[in-house]
Amino acid sequence: MTDIQEREKATRYLNFREGLYQKTLSFSAVLIILLIGCMFLTLLISSIPSIRAIGIKFFYNSAWDPVSDQYGALPFLAGTLLTSLLALIISIPFSLSIGLFLGEYFPNGWISNILKNGIELLAGIPSVIFGFWGMFTIVPFVRDLEMKLGAPPIGVGILSASILLAIMIIPYSASLIRLVVSMVPSTLKEGAYSLGATRFEVIRYIIIPHIRSGISAGILLSLGRALGETMAVTMLIGNTVAIPKSLFDTGNTMASVIANEFTEATGKVYFSALIEVGLFLFLVTTLINVIGVKIIKRYQVQ
Repeated sequence: MTDIQEREKATRYLNFREGLYQKTLSFSAVLIILLIGCMFLTLLISSIPSIRAIGIKFFYNSAWDPVSDQYGALPFLAGTLLTSLLALIISIPFSLSIGLFLGEYFPNGWISNILKNGIELLAGIPSVIFGFWGMFTIVPFVRDLEMKLGAPPIGVGILSASILLAIMIIPYSASLIRLVVSMVPSTLKEGAYSLGATRFEVIRYIIIPHIRSGISAGILLSLGRALGETMAVTMLIGNTVAIPKSLFDTGNTMASVIANEFTEATGKVYFSALIEVGLFLFLVTTLINVIGVKIIKRYQVQ
């Protein structure tokens, strides 16, 4: 076999491997899209009995009584929004501080490695472990606070679940903020330092305005994580079907009501109503994640 034939054979083999690799990647991408589509169709089809029987009242009715076949998701929507938004408010200062500390002050070194590994470990802890920890630490703290303020010393409720959720979502937003801080062009910071700016002034006037889109994306992605959290919230929120009137009230979220009642759902409409709650949660989290990814892409383009 001549050298030309050997080169042609090697080229054909490389082209075959390249084509096979591209087809495998394309198949994987299509498979993921199909899986998401199948999830949506499964939830939608299973929700049809509830949609037909209840209609739009499902989202503004506050009665949830399987005995009398009355189903309204308003208490769960209120509990989900209240716990998620409160957790987001609590977590933002800590996430921003951690992201700036690791991205600007200690981007490298053993201190940075320890903190990064700790944040990754915190993100990987199962939610039920967070729930157990919250029962023994957050609930007594909130109970003492309620006694001092004259509220019923229940301990579990919206505030306890929100504090635990804030701790759980900090690693997600902090990691993304650290990433976008490290992507700030060094020429901008060096130019500010050359003009006599301090580290604080560089962070305030150069870095934070430059990463504003990245911070927003991190907040949105962590919000999507908070909306779908189940076990930890179920253990600390109190699981009552009522619209919370204060931070110390007990409540329920869309995820927790599914976890609590799905195995008990015997009636067709009851079962379908829980599926409809899951469908709405699926759509909301998907929308939030899509918006977050769009913001990140726009930041990378800029």
